[in-house]
Amino acid sequence: MVENWQRFLLPYEQAVNELKVKLRGMRKQFQDQARHSPIEFVTGRVKPVDSIKEKMVRRHVSEDRLEKDMQDIAGVRIMCQFVEDIYVVVDLLRQRTDMQILEERDYVTNAKPSGYRSYHIVIEYPVQLVSGEKKLLAEIQVRTLAMNFWATVEHSLNYKYQGGFPEELSARLQRAGEAAFKLDEEMSEIREEIQEAQNMFSYRKQSTWEKHESHDQENDNDQAGHQGGSL
Repeated sequence: MVENWQRFLLPYEQAVNELKVKLRGMRKQFQDQARHSPIEFVTGRVKPVDSIKEKMVRRHVSEDRLEKDMQDIAGVRIMCQFVEDIYVVVDLLRQRTDMQILEERDYVTNAKPSGYRSYHIVIEYPVQLVSGEKKLLAEIQVRTLAMNFWATVEHSLNYKYQGGFPEELSARLQRAGEAAFKLDEEMSEIREEIQEAQNMFSYRKQSTWEKHESHDQENDNDQAGHQGGSL
């Protein structure tokens, strides 16, 4: 029996924090190399205790099997601009040696009946504690911004209706999911033009920043010269 939930969840919090740093670091590496980053942004969370208990009842998970049978206590979400980026990210994760992929579920190609799309990866991740190494399960979800918008709305409605959507609402959600994926497909068609425009904007922004920095440095030098002349 879990007597101290805060202590139980501490390794999961550490895992989420470490994974966020590492995945955001991947994005930074792409940017530093002036390459398109398949990672737009990264979020993460540890499942609240109430949600864990509710899922234990719903999925018939006993406390002694909690660490092995509940895969998403630690959850990380990677958002991408394009559908193609999802599979680039998945390949990058497969190459990593600091985690072991246990399971992959492609709901991008094989959407759920509700309209939900995302790529789920269950990993085993080692965290270093003062008591030694502890391997735990974590779930990484990779999706586009459009998929994330749909999933966020669906999650909110699911909380309201407890999964029992009215038939008309369910049908509208399905159509919205199809529309969101159609948007992703359209964006993929003009991906090169979008990326070129983004690169131009980033270059202009960087040039403006460097110009301002140079101007500020010249002002600092002028001020130092005036101060030196007045001594």
